Amino acid sequence: MTVVKTIVKDRVFQIAAIIAVLSLFLARPRIADINFTTLWSLLGMMTVIQIFEYLHVLDFIAYRMTAGAHTARQLTWFFVMLSFVAAMFLTNDMAVLTFMPLYLRVAKKLHLPEIVPATAIAMAANLGSFMTPFGNSHNIFLMSKFKISLLDFGMWVLPLALISVIFLGALMFFIKPKEVPVVPVQDLRINMRLTTITCIVAVLVFLSIFGLLPPWLAALIALVYAALLDRKILLHVDYGIVFTFVAFFIIVSDIQQVPAVAAILIALEHSPSSVYFTSIATSQIMSNVPATVLVAQFTNHIPALFYGTNIGGMGTMIASLCNLLAFKQFGVHASKEARSKFFVPFTAFNFLGLFIIGGVCYAAMLFFS
Repeated sequence: MTVVKTIVKDRVFQIAAIIAVLSLFLARPRIADINFTTLWSLLGMMTVIQIFEYLHVLDFIAYRMTAGAHTARQLTWFFVMLSFVAAMFLTNDMAVLTFMPLYLRVAKKLHLPEIVPATAIAMAANLGSFMTPFGNSHNIFLMSKFKISLLDFGMWVLPLALISVIFLGALMFFIKPKEVPVVPVQDLRINMRLTTITCIVAVLVFLSIFGLLPPWLAALIALVYAALLDRKILLHVDYGIVFTFVAFFIIVSDIQQVPAVAAILIALEHSPSSVYFTSIATSQIMSNVPATVLVAQFTNHIPALFYGTNIGGMGTMIASLCNLLAFKQFGVHASKEARSKFFVPFTAFNFLGLFIIGGVCYAAMLFFS
């Protein structure tokens, strides 16, 4: 019952479920439009993420790496890079949920800046998650739907990775290099044997995304391993994202059967450039995950779709679930004075990133198309 209540209380799932029910008045969903490979891969990945959370791996790494920071700028950079790298493997949502509260707790204690560092941490989580097939749930969908090779994915990601690190590094100049006392290391320990086994299970899930292992088998292995560690882990797995994707598939299946809607989307996606900008624009108003599922039904310009929906996660507050989580975490953990000032700079830096990084991605998209 606890799991069911958690799923039902998931706001994103609630909205997706309501829209899915309403879409049934347009048409009946087709079973072929539900990508079960994506669903199994998501279940496996969400389970692995919760196991890492149970083992306190991210907390351990964060405190160890930031213990030697001497200035506010250096401390922020450590957290930004931790968020960037962690998001590659454990999703942008988990990176934000872990590193933003950690930083804000330290910032309040040492009277450090909050708004720009928190913004940079959130943006780093978004950008880092684009770098791997499993960092972002819509990348898992793209990999399974279009059978993208690891070589192609790596080539597409390279220019995005370079400009992302440069952009994040530039953000650090907005933070004064105020000296800070050494951040104390918390008395955290991790079980290396269990962490190693968890990494192996994560690799199995990774292999399933590329079709080298049945996705249902990888998910089952992850679930069984979690149950053997502690059955309570299974109560905290984010099943909501899996059911949310089911709702997305139903919505898209119904919408694409409406001739007028299909005609508009087909007209908008006649070239790589139009697919790129349609993906960005759609992401701004409905979030980049459902935008990916929708636009993917009407195009074969895969690099344009990849770049557009990934960079489309920057911009508005609803462009990515990560943005909403960041806003919520800041409201909970930041000082009262900073909370009311967060929205404007956060949005401004996001649109700045969308413009600058999006320009580089557009050039890369044209090259690979």
